[in-house]
Amino acid sequence: MGPCDPNFLSCFLIVALPLLSFAVIMIFTWRRHRLSLAISLTCSTIPLILAWSLFFRLKDTVTLAKPIVTQVNWLVSDAVIVPFGFLLDPVSLLMLGIVATISWLIQIYSIGYMEGDPGFARFYADLSLFGMSMLSLVSASGMLQLFISWELVGLASYLLIGFWYEKFSASEAGKKAFVVTRFGDIGFFMGLVFLTFFMKDINIFGLGIFDINNAALTKKLTEAQFTLCALLIFCGVAGKSAQFPIHVWLPDAMEGPTPVSALLHSATMVAAGVYLITRLFPFFAASATAMTVVLVISTITLLLSSTIGMVAKDIKQVWAYSTVSQLGFMAMGLSAAALGGSTLFAGYYHLTTHAAFKALLFLCAGVFIHHFGTNDFFVMSKDGGRKLAIPMVTVTIGALALAGIFPFAGFFSKEAILAQLWHLPNKLWVGLGLFGAFLTAYYTFRVIFVMLFPRKDDDPVWQEYYVREEGGHGHGAHDDDHGHGGHHGVPWVMSFPLIVLAAFTLVLGFLQTPLEKFLLGESHPHEMNYVLLFSAVGCALGGIGVAWLDWGSANARWQGFIRKVPALENFFIQKWYMDHFWRWFLNTFIYGTFSRIFTYNDRRVVDGGVDAVAFSTIGSGRLLSFIQTAFVQLNLLFMVLVLAGVGLYLLMGR
Repeated sequence: MGPCDPNFLSCFLIVALPLLSFAVIMIFTWRRHRLSLAISLTCSTIPLILAWSLFFRLKDTVTLAKPIVTQVNWLVSDAVIVPFGFLLDPVSLLMLGIVATISWLIQIYSIGYMEGDPGFARFYADLSLFGMSMLSLVSASGMLQLFISWELVGLASYLLIGFWYEKFSASEAGKKAFVVTRFGDIGFFMGLVFLTFFMKDINIFGLGIFDINNAALTKKLTEAQFTLCALLIFCGVAGKSAQFPIHVWLPDAMEGPTPVSALLHSATMVAAGVYLITRLFPFFAASATAMTVVLVISTITLLLSSTIGMVAKDIKQVWAYSTVSQLGFMAMGLSAAALGGSTLFAGYYHLTTHAAFKALLFLCAGVFIHHFGTNDFFVMSKDGGRKLAIPMVTVTIGALALAGIFPFAGFFSKEAILAQLWHLPNKLWVGLGLFGAFLTAYYTFRVIFVMLFPRKDDDPVWQEYYVREEGGHGHGAHDDDHGHGGHHGVPWVMSFPLIVLAAFTLVLGFLQTPLEKFLLGESHPHEMNYVLLFSAVGCALGGIGVAWLDWGSANARWQGFIRKVPALENFFIQKWYMDHFWRWFLNTFIYGTFSRIFTYNDRRVVDGGVDAVAFSTIGSGRLLSFIQTAFVQLNLLFMVLVLAGVGLYLLMGR
């Protein structure tokens, strides 16, 4: 099917309109904020309508085994053909709708959050570029197109994280995100190169996603080849989805405006890695070794980020670490499904529900930050955060979903992942998953209880906290308002997305069976595992109960149970010293070894070689200059001597 196909035209408009919005705003309307807003909203609303129209029109006709691939030849040169097109199946159709919806809601929300910002038009241009990149990524038919979109997502995230570039910390955070994710992307690209080499009948430009999955299903490659390529491609997943040990960029990414945080953490950039595993699930599942590595890495990520979330004071950083932990949880579900011979549904279902409640949590945080001019949720609590009814109710709904409490969406998707882990031969994995669920409930309701049950200025607990944290600002807390401080009301454009996302959070859990049937073509009956159910609910309620004792009750000391082990608490506050490790690694190996070698090579070999040629040219020119004396007799003498030398040479040659 070609460019006249209605499916191709719909997908092309979904991708092209946000790109057009970015170009028009940056070139023509960047000084006219209202016009730029109108252009950006129009170019996000039409893709939203088109994405859901595609979903409802094709939901009964496409399957994972028989997708619709519609593409055209983008570049043609001799035997090289570079296609551009779209792969439409249940995975991409659902993700198109999710990305388009979240992007549209965040654009609505940003009208209130970014009001009065001098970079208002530039912000919407960057949002449009980001939306285009993600929409192209989730619908790409080939790996080259997906990789280009993958890199564009990295560029757009750099622009958005460092949006307030005049603030040094924001500028550094943008660069850190861009550079750290490049480590993973190098591995991703190498994986594609090796995959192309192993699949000799397909060149890198025509490396179709459907072809890769079919190669896995038909066992075209050896297990060692699958393992090598899968691990290299997983490097890209680890970079984008902030998996251990290259997760360190994500907390610093909170330096961007809060709508950016919601966009990055819900269904877009950080979810791209988990989406890639889902997109290439048969390929990854072909290597048990690779999926075991993914399971180990994702489990470490879940536990590491959960422990750091227990001690963070910045509300955005708490939700950021919860994102890292949930991404680890999703990857655990997908790897467990591959190792247990099950389906991709559980991990992808949690990606879907997480998109709703995580966007909700970040946008609620943005309302509090916009209102109080601080990121410290202890200060928000003292200043009356619970009086903001809509954000307080909706953030509690999001927290209940994140903690996995019935009947909110997170309960259903977490149960599905724990069920996958339960079926693994080694029960250690489900035990660690349950422990992660306990920690998640604890650090989530630590925020909620502090916000709901504030302490007065003369309360000894608050005074102790205020002195302990040196003026009321805890670790990681910083002002993010950038001119938005002061006590404002909550504009309707900021309340509306919260209500919509809260509704999704309440409804998505009850759509588990229809979504499973849509993704897999059939709904598999699930036996009720009461042991697992009670264990999961018990861990969630236990985490909430401990959080109540530490942070909510009248006798709570606002210290947390981890305070009883100061060395461990400091270990968590220092983020497991991962930033220190990367600083040591950069100074020792990158700067101290490779940079030094490259510098020496540049100065001594490259510059030295060029300088040697230059000096020899100058020297030979000076020697030859002595010949030119302006005396005709000397010139004639020189000519005679040369001719004599030539004649003597010829004579001796005979």
